[in-house]
Amino acid sequence: MPCLQAEALQEPMASDRETSNPSSADPPCPSREPSSGEGSVMDQPVVTSAGWFFSPLWSPGAKTHRWRFGSGVKSDKVEVWLDDHATREMEGGSVVGAIPSPQTSRGPSRSPSDPSLLLGHRRDSSPLSSPSLLISSSASTPSLPRPPTNPQTFTPCLLQNPAHPQFSTRDRAGTYSPRSPRSPLSRRSLCCSHSPHSPHSSPRSPRRTGPCGRGGPGWRGEPCSWITEVLAGGSDRTCSVAELCQEALIHAEEVLAAERSSLSLIQQDQAGEKRLVQVAALTAPDSVKEKSYSIHAHLELVKGIMGYVGSTGTPINMTGDVFEDPRFTPDEDQIPDFRLRSVLCVPVKNIRQEVLGAALVLNKRNSPDGQGSLFSDQDEKVLSSHMVHLGLVLDNIQLCESSRQEAKRSQVLVTLARLLSEEHTSMDNLLSKMAATILPIARAQYCTIFIARPRSKNSFSGLVHMEGEEQGSEFQIYKRGCSLTEVDLTHALQVLGSKETQNVPDANQDPPTGSLVCCPIKNGKTGQIIAVCQLKNKLGVAPSQAKTGRRFNHHDVRLLEDFAVYCGLALQTVQTVQRIEYHRASQDVTQEVLSYHLTAPQEEIKALQEAEIPSAQSLHILDFSFSDIDLSEDSTTQATVRMFLDLNLIQDFNIEYKSLCQWVLSVKRGYRSNVPYHNWNHGLSTAQCMFAMLMATDQLQCNFSRLEVLALMIATLNHDLDHRGVSNSYIKRTHQPLAQLYGTSSLEHHHYDMCLFILNNPGSQILSGLSPEDYRRVLPMIEKAILATDLAIYMERRAEFFELGQSGVSWAKDSHRDLLRSMLMTASDICAITKPWHIQKRIAKLVATEFFAEGDKEREEFNIKPADMMNRDNSTRLPHMQVNYIDGLCHPLYQSLSGMFSSCSPLLDGLMKNRENWMLLAERGDEGGEEE
Repeated sequence: MPCLQAEALQEPMASDRETSNPSSADPPCPSREPSSGEGSVMDQPVVTSAGWFFSPLWSPGAKTHRWRFGSGVKSDKVEVWLDDHATREMEGGSVVGAIPSPQTSRGPSRSPSDPSLLLGHRRDSSPLSSPSLLISSSASTPSLPRPPTNPQTFTPCLLQNPAHPQFSTRDRAGTYSPRSPRSPLSRRSLCCSHSPHSPHSSPRSPRRTGPCGRGGPGWRGEPCSWITEVLAGGSDRTCSVAELCQEALIHAEEVLAAERSSLSLIQQDQAGEKRLVQVAALTAPDSVKEKSYSIHAHLELVKGIMGYVGSTGTPINMTGDVFEDPRFTPDEDQIPDFRLRSVLCVPVKNIRQEVLGAALVLNKRNSPDGQGSLFSDQDEKVLSSHMVHLGLVLDNIQLCESSRQEAKRSQVLVTLARLLSEEHTSMDNLLSKMAATILPIARAQYCTIFIARPRSKNSFSGLVHMEGEEQGSEFQIYKRGCSLTEVDLTHALQVLGSKETQNVPDANQDPPTGSLVCCPIKNGKTGQIIAVCQLKNKLGVAPSQAKTGRRFNHHDVRLLEDFAVYCGLALQTVQTVQRIEYHRASQDVTQEVLSYHLTAPQEEIKALQEAEIPSAQSLHILDFSFSDIDLSEDSTTQATVRMFLDLNLIQDFNIEYKSLCQWVLSVKRGYRSNVPYHNWNHGLSTAQCMFAMLMATDQLQCNFSRLEVLALMIATLNHDLDHRGVSNSYIKRTHQPLAQLYGTSSLEHHHYDMCLFILNNPGSQILSGLSPEDYRRVLPMIEKAILATDLAIYMERRAEFFELGQSGVSWAKDSHRDLLRSMLMTASDICAITKPWHIQKRIAKLVATEFFAEGDKEREEFNIKPADMMNRDNSTRLPHMQVNYIDGLCHPLYQSLSGMFSSCSPLLDGLMKNRENWMLLAERGDEGGEEE
């Protein structure tokens, strides 16, 4: 099976092709000294491909001219190693080392623990499969120059605890017994094992303060200088991850006498796909070059070996010439000059045994007698031990970098939250401040926020554009006004359509326009895209990335996605504020229109102001049997003015007489004339009943304060303002705005709000003469009095009132006074049941008309059977319903009220007379609508 997509390698330079193998008849000598300019890292072809990583799969059977590769299974052991977990010098960047040496292309992955899998053994061996990953090589950069090497022997060493501030070396007899890489803190595992007397000893770098050695029984050792230096560096290392890995390869080649080496780390892209990224590769100075056509022959094999090790975490030690395997018989002209005699590959793991990458060494150098050497089990343990310590350091670097990035991220989020809590005059101002917060943290040159056009999926309505510039140690931020035509919208429109984050490096764009990351901004409630934020041109490019640019890493992507959440909140906040301002302006206009229609014409106000107000006796407003049926429209308003005059409210509260006249006329206009019962006549009748009780009961006038009397009169006259002729239950069931606005007692709250509106209407401000303290006190009294007319509240509190009637009112207690005021409001509201029979019968019909109309609406809109008192089918049972109404609701209230105040007994007397009449009609089966 062919491998996953792999880009072509760069062809070697002409000079390389000429000097790599001048004559096919003259085989290269592995032990010859490199000539001037030969063996340099820069002379080797470099890999520029990306997106490849696979594992080879042996296909047993007939001989073939090609290896077959197959996809394996996924492995849960693979841990993501992000190459952007660099130290401060490579902050957030993609760490890539040079890949100077050609890599092998074909060959199986073999574990040294299974002899049957060694090359050249068992034609019927089972296929070796591994998890299928991608492997990529980032763009090559010049590697660190190798230090000059001089052949010399090594002294055995033993490393003590590296955490100790000082290291001491002492002789110690014994046999070297390396521990498993799973024990990274073992003292013996810190030692590099290579025989000091071996003829294959490789030179070491002069930078090393102590050699790595391996001897027989009784050898004594000194600390491994490379491990000591790596572990002692800790989180204060100033080199990049690529440099650290390259130093590890240099040391591994010296210790194991390998001709070539490579180290790759696992990386996870934005799509969650894992791949190996080669960060370092070396060629020993005394190794020979191979022809260009052998590059491809070796590269694919190395990919597969490292892919298998990186996927499974299992080391591989291959011995023997790969091209002598009986299952592979290439043509003679296809056999490369550079033979793969031995391959050793081990995983790089952290302390949690999670795979971070893989390290590979090729071809142990020949001995002086010309015989090649193979990597032994001891070599495998030595390389594994070194990679364990490298994994510890890499894991530490990753944790330190993650901690530092989280600290920066937290700082940004706190700043953004503080900006959201502040009051801003415009959306542009808020988004500009937020963009200026993320620019220096992400080290981006541009931050642009594109505002999506409402109800459009492919266009923007505006943008906010900020620019950043590094000036030494400071980061300057500028705001530049620009239009949508001046900015590239390509990626922003793509994100607007796909709703997915894009992270585009410069290398992937044609023509290159700079790296960028683009993220959608969503409405948290609806999930719709309301904007797109974009960072462009990563600043602080490292020298090794000067040609290819620097892409935004996963920390930048996560920061931008968090930034997008706060931008979404900011946009929604600003839009909410704008909507509030819009609705506030609309409300002002509505109130202006309402004020105009509620305010009576000046002619009516002047007429009432100049009219002679009849006495209370002539208007019969002192009688509990009062009825407005025979009164004219003008007489009803004059009767209202007379109540305020006789209660001395005008004098006590400095009410301007013209304001009182305009207020009375406005209240009258506030009632809907098309409502059968809850109209102005009902409001006047309620106010008259309260007036009659106050005037007839000395206890009430003497014990109630003047402010309480004023509140009761205002509340009774306004208690049903703008009544719609339906009940609270109907308003709630039909989800009318009143129900959404108030919840419970919707109508009563609306009546109070309308009352306030008229009281604040210019020209009708009858409370303007009150002191601020009295004004603050009277409004809650009016509100509670109006809310008390909700019969549901009456039913909740009447038991308490009946007890009060038995024990007597304690006028010193505010709770008793408040309860009494509420019961007086209910008694005034339902006083129609106490009126003379001809009036009561007429009003009962009006109430039934209103209730039956509501029942008809419920039947039509909800297809339900209305309540009995609202069901038109029960119209013949009106007398029975009236008797039940009197017995269940009215009689207990008036009986208790008459017991407390004897002056209110006419209300109870009228109630009982009407009960007798309704009972008579019920017994006769009369509907009660014909006879008077």
